[in-house]
Amino acid sequence: MQIQEVFRIYGDDLKRVEEHMEMYLRSEVHLIPEIIHHLIGSGGKRFRPLLLLATSALCGYRGDKRFPLSAVIEFIHTATLLHDDVIDQAETRRGKISANNIWGNAASVLVGDFLYSKSFKLMTEHGNLAIIKLLSTTTNTMAEGEVLQLVKCGDTNITEKDYLSIIEKKTATLISAACAVGGILGNTENTRIEALTRFGIRLGSAFQITDDTLDYVAEEDEFGKAIGKDLEEGKITLPLIRTLKKCTSEERNLIKTAIEKREREGQIIAEIISLIDNYDGINYALNKAKMYIDEGKVFLESFEDCEEKKSLIAISDYIIERRT
Repeated sequence: MQIQEVFRIYGDDLKRVEEHMEMYLRSEVHLIPEIIHHLIGSGGKRFRPLLLLATSALCGYRGDKRFPLSAVIEFIHTATLLHDDVIDQAETRRGKISANNIWGNAASVLVGDFLYSKSFKLMTEHGNLAIIKLLSTTTNTMAEGEVLQLVKCGDTNITEKDYLSIIEKKTATLISAACAVGGILGNTENTRIEALTRFGIRLGSAFQITDDTLDYVAEEDEFGKAIGKDLEEGKITLPLIRTLKKCTSEERNLIKTAIEKREREGQIIAEIISLIDNYDGINYALNKAKMYIDEGKVFLESFEDCEEKKSLIAISDYIIERRT
């Protein structure tokens, strides 16, 4: 099964999620939906809601709670994007001018807060105690990841272990929660919910590693942000961590200086990308992502073979094949 087939299977359900999102974004304060629509209408694939829909179907649940809870997951994700762009002083997001560049930092932060508070309101209306506990823990862990990334920003001594901890907390934990919510909605046994949780962690880690690797190799018009943007923002990701470990002291100083200066010079960035290529940083990172995908698939073995399981496997494979 290919990813296009997965989107076809869940197309109607994803439309229902969009309808619920639109309904929940209504506000007398017109700036709120204006900013949110600018971001959520910028080409996001609704990857996290798709996982919730697929895992709930895998566990036998096709009721209406899937839609508001999928919206909750997407709102939490969108809130983090708004806050991230303020922290990173980002100029673009998904190929468009970032919200903070149009409406300012204060508006972006406050609308992100609106999305968080709306998410918890929806949880109390459509979730249960297990889901509320899970997503409360998840958002707390994500905040820890954001702070850890801030602490490690520009630190050329960052280890691979540090990096993997950041991406697990910041990205993988929400993807994992989306999978686990599906199991909770299906009222499946705890061992299976745990399997989906672990599947999601691996999937989410692979997703972020691949995303970080695309920052150095993707076509800019496809990827939606300038190539080498993470380097400019002082974010040291796995391809560069691998390079820093293998390169000469002279090359390491070049990288360190570029990061300290938040280098925008195309020639310097090209030199560093060339170093990453020379020290096999891209392949190393992509192989790590594939390892996580392979580990994640093992956690699906306790589920019977069916269309829903094939969909989750197709989503897994797409993560390491994607170019956007």
